[in-house]
Amino acid sequence: MRTRTALLALLVTGAVVTATGCSVEKPSDQADAGAARSCGSGKNFLIGMSQANNAEPYRQVMNNDVETAARSVPGFRVVVSDAAQDNSKQVADVENFLTQRINLLIISPNEAKPLTAVVKKAYDQGVPVIVLDRKVEGEAYTAFIGGDNVAIGKAAGEFYASTLLPAGGKVIEIAGLPGSTPAAERAQGFREGIAGNPKIEIVASQPGDWLREKGQSVADALLKAHPDVSAIYAHNDPMAEGAYLAAKAAGVEKKIKFTGIDALPVPSGGIRAVQQGRLAATFQYATGGREAIDLARKILVDCSKDIPRSTTLGTMRITRENAAEAYAKLGGA
Repeated sequence: MRTRTALLALLVTGAVVTATGCSVEKPSDQADAGAARSCGSGKNFLIGMSQANNAEPYRQVMNNDVETAARSVPGFRVVVSDAAQDNSKQVADVENFLTQRINLLIISPNEAKPLTAVVKKAYDQGVPVIVLDRKVEGEAYTAFIGGDNVAIGKAAGEFYASTLLPAGGKVIEIAGLPGSTPAAERAQGFREGIAGNPKIEIVASQPGDWLREKGQSVADALLKAHPDVSAIYAHNDPMAEGAYLAAKAAGVEKKIKFTGIDALPVPSGGIRAVQQGRLAATFQYATGGREAIDLARKILVDCSKDIPRSTTLGTMRITRENAAEAYAKLGGA
C-alpha cells in the first residue's frame, strides 16, 4: 500500500514537472513566440495572407506584390484568402489559417474593430502578425505597415486649397468603407488640408466602399443634388473613376475636377487616368506587399528580434506633369 502511494505521488509530481516544463519553454513575449518556435534558414514556412476584398484593384496588386516577393524567399509559401468585404468571413479565414498552423499571418483588415479579437487570438497563440494597410484596435500584433493616411488626405486637401480650387468651390467627397481606418484618416486629413482656404466647402460626403460601381452610383445621386460642384474628392482611384463616369453620363465631366488616391502603376490604375485626363491628380498609396514579405523574412528566416513596430510608407502627388515619370519609377509596365 505504501509502495502504491509513493508511486502515485511520483507520477503526480512528474506530471506537474512536465506541465511546468512546457510553460517555461514557451517564450513570455508573445510577439516572438511563433518565430522562436520555428525560425531559421533552410526551413519551410506557411504564410497566411488574409485579404479584405479582392474585388478592389488595389488589393489585387497588393496580393501580387506579396506573392511575387515571397517567391524570392526559399521556403516561403503564401496562401491568400478573400474576405469579399465581409468581416465575419475574414474572421473565419483567420481561424482557418490557425487550424492550418501557419507560421505567420499577414492581414489587411476589412474593418478595424470586428477583426481586432481574431488578430489578438493569433498573436496570443504565438503567431507573428503583420497588419498591412488598415489597422486594428489595440496593440496585439507584431508590426504594422502602411501609409500615413492623414498625411495623404492632407496633401490632397492642400492641393485643392492652393492649386486645384484656389478661388474656392463646392466639393463632393466619396469616402471609403465606414469603419476602415483609411477612410476616417483620409477624411480627417483632407479637412485639415483645405482649412487654409475657407472658400472651399464640402457640400456632401457619402461612402462608396472603395468600389468603382458604388462610387459611380453615389456620384450620380450627389451630382443631381449638387449640380454646381467644382470637384469630387474620392478616397481611392476606382471611386474617382466611377464619379467621372457618372459626370460623363450627365454631360458635366468637363466642368468638374476629379482626384483619387492609390496611384497604382498598372494600365487600369490612377496614374494612367491622370495621363489620359480623367483625373486631375492621384496620390500614391503603396501596397506594402514587398515590405511585408521582407519583414516576414527577418522574423522567420533571420530570427531577428529587431522588428520595427510600425513602418510608414512614402507617398507622392501625381499630376499630368509627372505622371509618366512616376509610372516608370513605381515599376509600371
